[in-house]
Amino acid sequence: MNKYSWLNAWLMAKPGAEKDYKEEWGWHRYLLCGKMFAATCRPGPEHHEHAGREMVILKCDPMLAVSLRQQYAEIVPGFYSNKGHWNSVYLDGDLPDELLKDLCDMSWKLIFQKLPKRIQKEITENA
Repeated sequence: MNKYSWLNAWLMAKPGAEKDYKEEWGWHRYLLCGKMFAATCRPGPEHHEHAGREMVILKCDPMLAVSLRQQYAEIVPGFYSNKGHWNSVYLDGDLPDELLKDLCDMSWKLIFQKLPKRIQKEITENA
């Protein structure tokens, strides 16, 4: 992930972001109020086309998700996630930094918007 060495800091800079490690999955998860908005992993050889490729999994608007997959080879349906609402982005490709940052921001916002208004207010006031 050398090309995207900024990714962890970018995700953790989101208001209310927390990080944990889900050992049984081998995923570093980025959470907002206990709800995942991103995860990074490197699937093993049993996962064939994904094997050994580090990726970040991000929530995405379903219509945009399909469009992005058609435009960028690095963006594929979400690995072990709802394929309609999640994309996986291979971190060994040439996706522009600004696009990946925008996708991370969108993922966080999609989770934030589903939170109760009082929780949203707390998060924005503490940001």
